[in-house]
Amino acid sequence: MAELHSRRRRWTQLALFAAGAALLAILAVVAFIALARVVIPGGTEVTSLPCSPQPCLDLQDYTMWVSNVKEANGVVRMDVAFRNSSAATHASPEDLQLVDASKQTSPTIQDVAGCTHWSRTEFSNGAMLGPLTICFRPRSAASPLTLRWTPDLGLICCEAKLKIK
Repeated sequence: MAELHSRRRRWTQLALFAAGAALLAILAVVAFIALARVVIPGGTEVTSLPCSPQPCLDLQDYTMWVSNVKEANGVVRMDVAFRNSSAATHASPEDLQLVDASKQTSPTIQDVAGCTHWSRTEFSNGAMLGPLTICFRPRSAASPLTLRWTPDLGLICCEAKLKIK
């Protein structure tokens, strides 16, 4: 009977140890992801692969084309189309920011007439999305204006910039 109690106690200790180790491993992964996003928002800046027609960016076979860039009444509009043949699974308005001449960033806006209202869209395997008319309200529309794209291509991946004006 004492031997059975000893075995149960040993197994209980091992189970608690294993549960604690699993919890620590999960916390370590979550902390790593959180720190990576704080230290390098959007990931490391990468150079686009060749693509056409220009202007465009190609990050690991996830391509974005920009056309019809216009500015009126403080709103910058552009048509954007995507083709996804990469490991990414979606496109999202949060993946795009406009950077103005003073390095201030502006998120996409969807509250202006003529701007496409869109949200995270799942697509892959070479599928196309768009063209979407996306809009920004930067503090200044003076040159240079740069579109920053941070697609979700993995744990710590990519940020690319495309000068649009």
